[in-house]
Amino acid sequence: LDGGGAERSLRQWAAVMQSVPYAHASAPHTVAPRRKYREPQAPAAEDTIPLGTNMMFDKRVVRGNTYAAQILPATANFDQLDGERKTQRHTKRHKAPAKPDTPDAVSGRKHMDVQTEQYLEELKDRPVEVEADTQTDAFLDQLPAPIFIPMKTGVDAETQVEDGELFDFDAEVEPILEVLIGKTLEQSMMEVMEEEELSNMRQHQEHFEQIRNAELAETQRLEAAEQRRGAGKGRRGGA
Repeated sequence: LDGGGAERSLRQWAAVMQSVPYAHASAPHTVAPRRKYREPQAPAAEDTIPLGTNMMFDKRVVRGNTYAAQILPATANFDQLDGERKTQRHTKRHKAPAKPDTPDAVSGRKHMDVQTEQYLEELKDRPVEVEADTQTDAFLDQLPAPIFIPMKTGVDAETQVEDGELFDFDAEVEPILEVLIGKTLEQSMMEVMEEEELSNMRQHQEHFEQIRNAELAETQRLEAAEQRRGAGKGRRGGA
């Protein structure tokens, strides 16, 4: 339908609904109070299977040995089967008559229990009691934990080296000794030359200080003579 047709259909349906009064499917009624206890169920019909509410009382639950259990159809008569089970149980309960008991003892005698086993046992009201004691050893100091040694892995191998197989010590040590001795001599010569140079420098410094002291003393002497001459000229001029 197009847009106009759908709108007309909705209007017609709304008009029909307004013309028909509203009616309930069932008459309104109040909510019944909830029963606290369950009501007893009505007896089931003969052609229906009764629904058990407890497995312990459900007749459809097989009890006993399930290897010989018979599979019952859904239409089986449970009352008849129940009667047959009761009859079987009653037959099982019916046992053979018990053996006659021992007659009562004659006057002046009484019955008593006698052991008929192969080995006789002394019967006592109180069992035999024997006291026994034991002494345990004193507590010993706990030994220290052993050092952990990891398990050896791999394969051991060994070899034997005879004298002179790898190298000749006298021949191999000669260049090493030459280097060591040469370095030692060179270092000692450097130290001796350094000491001589320092000694020469000290001597030169002492000689320089002597010359400077002599020149300083000469300068002071000349200054003192000049001062005396100036003082003498001053005294002569004042006179």
